[in-house]
Amino acid sequence: MNDLAAGKHLNDAAQTAYPLPPASLVQLGFHAPALDRLRGVINGHIAEGHYPGAQIALARHGQLALFETFGRASIEGNRAAADDTLWLLFSNTKVITAMGIWALVEDGRLTFNDRIAEHMPEFAQHGKGDITLAQLLSHRAGFPSQNVTPAVWTDHAELRKQVCNFTLEWTPGTRLHYHGKSALWVAAALIEAVTGGDYRDFIRQRIIEPLGLARDIFVGMPDAEHGRAASIYEPGEDGKQQALQDENTAPFRRAGVPSSGGYATARGMTALYQMLANFGKLNGTRVFSRRLIEFVTRNHTGDMHDGGMHMPMHRGLGVHVRGMSEKIRGLGAIASPRTFGHGGVGTSYCWADPDSGVSFAYISNSRIPDPWHSRRLDIVANLAHSAID
Repeated sequence: MNDLAAGKHLNDAAQTAYPLPPASLVQLGFHAPALDRLRGVINGHIAEGHYPGAQIALARHGQLALFETFGRASIEGNRAAADDTLWLLFSNTKVITAMGIWALVEDGRLTFNDRIAEHMPEFAQHGKGDITLAQLLSHRAGFPSQNVTPAVWTDHAELRKQVCNFTLEWTPGTRLHYHGKSALWVAAALIEAVTGGDYRDFIRQRIIEPLGLARDIFVGMPDAEHGRAASIYEPGEDGKQQALQDENTAPFRRAGVPSSGGYATARGMTALYQMLANFGKLNGTRVFSRRLIEFVTRNHTGDMHDGGMHMPMHRGLGVHVRGMSEKIRGLGAIASPRTFGHGGVGTSYCWADPDSGVSFAYISNSRIPDPWHSRRLDIVANLAHSAID
């Protein structure tokens, strides 16, 4: 068993800075055999070649119970994954970027009922003038298939121009359909319009650094940290892992794509979700109010069918909620109905359960398609839930 209470081999600087003190599984009320089964599942996946490496972390009541790293960060060179390895979050990044909008609401600079065009007037083009922040963050904005070009990674004037030129695919507010890329690019441009600065800097200075997670979460990775990044793969037609072409590059890592380009350790993500489980506070540091966290993690879309996910997703404003439906993605079928979180395509899921005070992160480095991906996520999440006493 790899338990931080037994002395995990983190470097001293990172261990000092990290905000969650270690505690044993017993102290935090976890059933160790369930977590042994979880380790067995992950080791089995790696042995079977489903992904080269993975990392998990589990926390409760402001303390870290478990942090474990498995397998390889990179197949090329047979580089072992380490505790400080940074894993591509894919759409887990959406929650971090959404937090930038939450912070502006918390600070009185926006409201969720604001029309985006009030702050970026040219966004009103093509019939988008009445779209609200709440519709944007709950995937009801009406432009799920829109995207930007890589030119916006380094030219944020071009970013604003391109998102304002998005065209509607249906009337905003009338449908629920996952906006895989488009919504969070708009959110990034909006953060810049309101703050006058780079959205990546705002997220880092307002949320990541105050929480003590400066070495554990990046939206826009400095060049000096690139050596920590795990390579990302997907299975080829022959089943063997193939490196993704676009994501394993320095420009992508620098870009901090707001929908899908963040990097983090599992312990960083479980600490971030521990803050959410504790309604905006992490070991004395308050970044959000309880009322704001309760609002954004509420089910804003009821049982509307998500056309992108092919099931009700119970969307909050950045996260989604387990609810009472028979099926749900990633959060675990046996989760408490108030459990909320998000996933990264084919790779990962992170969540918080405010009823138990538990947060959990699971990240791997191969983008695996359904149905295998969703089934393994349900097994992984259910094993974590079953460990809660």
